[in-house]
Amino acid sequence: MMVWQRKGKLLKVSLILTTYNCKRNLIRTLESIDRQDYTDIEIIIKDGGSTDGTLDVIQSFADKHSNVIWMSGADNGIYDAMNQGYAMSSGDVIAFFNDLFIGNDVISKYIQAIENGGENCFGVHSDLVYATDTKVIRYWRMGKGKISSGWMPGHPTLYLRREVYQQYGLYDTSYKCSADFEFMVRILKDNQIELAYIPEVLIRMFYGGTSTGSVGSYGTSIKEAYGALKKNGVRFAWWIIFLRILRTLTQFVHSKIEVSELQ
Repeated sequence: MMVWQRKGKLLKVSLILTTYNCKRNLIRTLESIDRQDYTDIEIIIKDGGSTDGTLDVIQSFADKHSNVIWMSGADNGIYDAMNQGYAMSSGDVIAFFNDLFIGNDVISKYIQAIENGGENCFGVHSDLVYATDTKVIRYWRMGKGKISSGWMPGHPTLYLRREVYQQYGLYDTSYKCSADFEFMVRILKDNQIELAYIPEVLIRMFYGGTSTGSVGSYGTSIKEAYGALKKNGVRFAWWIIFLRILRTLTQFVHSKIEVSELQ
């Protein structure tokens, strides 16, 4: 069983960003981070060798912020980039972030929830929305649950203590779309890790990520999710996938929230 000790000081948060030729979204993400009121943040940026001006954006931001560590170079996809970003980090709490915070105190809320969760609390998650510039596509109300019921926290909202990665490992780069899902199955399947939950929409996710960009990628993510469940010895994998699809459909049905409300 994992054990961690509070050190009587502010927990250092490592925000790990992965990017490749995504200048516009990166600018918005960095601006969103810059507005946070939490003071002990380390920003790790792993760029895949962008050619669209992204590197200029990163360098300009790094010149103004001493808490930025970044590198650019070819990698073997997003999950390899995430693993490389983790290797560059030094925070007590790790989060992978390529989206937008809703509010200036989001990180403060996450850390407070972890601190309030007790010695068995190793992370936190919240609700999120997928949105374009004009429309909310999907409202993901997380709640609490178990993998066997098709439940899974939203990875963009997941803040975990470093000890989780030290014990369970990083992301399996053999997956194209669902290494984040496989990782969460791995750490949550035996109910060994307690997560705090904040019932608020705290993250606005750019629509069109690795597993949401097309029908084809969604189909691949379903196939890989099934494989991830089987790999980790979770029973009734197809039934769980069916329940997850139903949950996803309700997230689209219940997406009646305006973009203007996401401040």
